[in-house]
Amino acid sequence: MSQTESFKKEVSENIRQLSDDRDVQALSRIWSRETNQHKYTYNFSWLGRPIIQYPQDTVAIQELIWEIKPDLIIETGIAHGGSLILSASMLALLDMTDAIESGTTINPKESSRKVLGIDIDIRAHNRSAIEAHPMASRIQMIQGSSIAPEIIEQVHAIAANYPRILVFLDSNHTHDHVLAELEAYAQLTTIGSYCVAFDTLIEDMPNEMFPDRPWGPGNNPKTAVWEYLKTHPEFEIDKSIQHKLLITVAPDGYLKRSY
Repeated sequence: MSQTESFKKEVSENIRQLSDDRDVQALSRIWSRETNQHKYTYNFSWLGRPIIQYPQDTVAIQELIWEIKPDLIIETGIAHGGSLILSASMLALLDMTDAIESGTTINPKESSRKVLGIDIDIRAHNRSAIEAHPMASRIQMIQGSSIAPEIIEQVHAIAANYPRILVFLDSNHTHDHVLAELEAYAQLTTIGSYCVAFDTLIEDMPNEMFPDRPWGPGNNPKTAVWEYLKTHPEFEIDKSIQHKLLITVAPDGYLKRSY
């Protein structure tokens, strides 16, 4: 066994032990509950744009992008654009790697790899900042409800041009909305890639944490994921990701397509 294989085996065993450690799991949920009261996820940015994610999930996202090497990343929910910028910057690194390996030069404006963001309300100041960002040439934005038939049709038409697709769902967090997004976009996920439903953590938080929101325990992305998986065996929850992260907004939300 090589040193690399030995290290990977050690990491796998670490993750297995963490999955079995109920005290650590409980502490992680307590930490999430307490820090969410202080809007902890608002504290971070990616290349200058607020990302509104746990740093742990940001690391997981870059791992997935590097592993899958998608040609298109579909994201519902744009907010300040940090997640779009993260995805675009990772696609830029993939292009750079391809260029080094092939001995060619890639013009970012001609790159075939793209990020497609959908949001019902792209606020003018956020759109301006995203369009002025160095990663802007890799980003396309669509304004409209992610579950509106005309928006779904438009996204599917764009996706038809890309062989490898990764999907992130992070807009309205009600059960019905996320389930509709899963039905609309999860099928675009290519085999071996992921559809990630963010903020499944809502199911594990106290109901009083969401007094001004239409979602909460019993009505959130995690309940939508559970419902979706009843009739879509081609997807399974990759629990190894949440077990290694411990702190994540997406427990049961990292869905891998196997066929």
